[in-house]
Amino acid sequence: MSALIIDMKIIVADKIAEAGVTALKNEKDFEVIEAYGSTQDKIKELMLNAHAIIVRSETKVTSDIISSSANLIAIGRAGVGVDNVDVDAATERGIVVMNTPGGNTIATAELTFTHILCAARPIAQAYTSMKEGKWDRKLFAGSELYTKVLGILGLGRIGSEIAKRARAFGMRVLAYDPYLTSDRAKALEVEQVELDKIFSKSDYITIHMPKNDQTLNLINAESISKMKDGVRIINCARGGLVNESDLIDAVKSGKVAAAGLDVYDEEPLSKESKLRDVSGIVLSPHLGASTKEAQVSVGLEIVETIKLALKSNMIKNAVNMPSVDSNTLKVLRPYINLGEKLGSVLQQISNTQIEKLQITYWGKIVDLDAMPLTRSIQRGYLKRISGDDVNDINAPHLMKRLGVSVDIIKSNTEIDYNELIRVESTTKKGESFCVEGTLIGKNNRPRIVCVNGRDIDSSLEGHLLILENQDIPGIVGMVGTMLGEFNVNIANMSLSRNTVGDNAITILQLDSILEKNVMDKLIEHDAINKAYLVVL
Repeated sequence: MSALIIDMKIIVADKIAEAGVTALKNEKDFEVIEAYGSTQDKIKELMLNAHAIIVRSETKVTSDIISSSANLIAIGRAGVGVDNVDVDAATERGIVVMNTPGGNTIATAELTFTHILCAARPIAQAYTSMKEGKWDRKLFAGSELYTKVLGILGLGRIGSEIAKRARAFGMRVLAYDPYLTSDRAKALEVEQVELDKIFSKSDYITIHMPKNDQTLNLINAESISKMKDGVRIINCARGGLVNESDLIDAVKSGKVAAAGLDVYDEEPLSKESKLRDVSGIVLSPHLGASTKEAQVSVGLEIVETIKLALKSNMIKNAVNMPSVDSNTLKVLRPYINLGEKLGSVLQQISNTQIEKLQITYWGKIVDLDAMPLTRSIQRGYLKRISGDDVNDINAPHLMKRLGVSVDIIKSNTEIDYNELIRVESTTKKGESFCVEGTLIGKNNRPRIVCVNGRDIDSSLEGHLLILENQDIPGIVGMVGTMLGEFNVNIANMSLSRNTVGDNAITILQLDSILEKNVMDKLIEHDAINKAYLVVL
């Protein structure tokens, strides 16, 4: 009996729901290693030849660990935040980082509202007092949520769920979110306002935004000074969104009547943290996703995400590349193939350092999320430069490292095709190169329809010899004869010129690659202005 061949090795570094682990083990092509509580050195050792690693918040997926596996394809975070993953290092190596944004939505929303209620009615403080044998009814008088104003910073999944609950309590809800549409705001029955209005009008403020350069310390002494006296502040999103020192001062001064925190600048929270000494701040130890239901949901979600990435090359919930739903991907797939080929053709005909890549889309592509298509064009352009290491994940990073800016244009101007993609490069010397392509027929065959401003129609397969030549008699015969002398067969030929006597373009699809000496001989001919050999 032959030994079982394990195709893919998956490290589960932190404890996830048993149902999720079982689902992984039931896949015959997976070798699953449970490594709960392992040291960083042990994880690094286990990562040798691993294809994926699943973590929660305990294990740190550092650059060192990422580089320890030559086969690593995916990193899965069973949760939302990826602070414990070196996303930049993963992106540079073309490794997708995925999280589970949906699994703990309800759990986090309910915890947030628990903190809102605790800010309104000091239950936690009253409980402590009661355990001490006291009966201080007047000391723990609270306020009602009814008719109060709740300001929500960030109206994504969790913020939206909080808005629904706040409306049920009879609260007026203000929302600040740069990406919130007016239709979505209307559907949720919230008022879409600017940030300063949230600060000045809200009785309660809860924040649900990612941590980045724009949101770090968003709630600080300056923003608190714009708020109502007696405002209540809640943060169950990410540590660092609220300046902890400024919040302590504001609660002590009475400017902020109460606060609730589930996340902190550093976790676990230090025993010496001054936050522990302020009775008006209710603290919980990062419990946002800590419900039985959420843990099962998150565990199953990350497992399904990893399975799709490894077995079907379908990316969901990626933090370092766009995720596209299956229906959109189905529509985009033939264009992605076309885009990669156009990117490769452009690189091979320019074959020099460029400083700008401009991509223009026409047709129904304009109405789709074209980011995967844009990445495929960049991948095609970089393929002969960066080799097999380039993929959709690291292509934008590699372009940036080469000093190439990428501009995207979606055009509604009239064209001769239903859909069209133009890819144009500009070199540091100001030279421009351009190719255009479309899909033809029921089978969506990729075609190149323009090269450097000259219309033509040619296949995008195999070996292409592209000639820019003078429009004079005998050129076709000369080229055919020369290729025949070197035993190179022509599969297809396309010819084009803009006007009689103008420069013409010829594309020949060849059955084999041309040797350099043949290319040199072609270029030596007086009527041949430029010659490019493109291999697809």
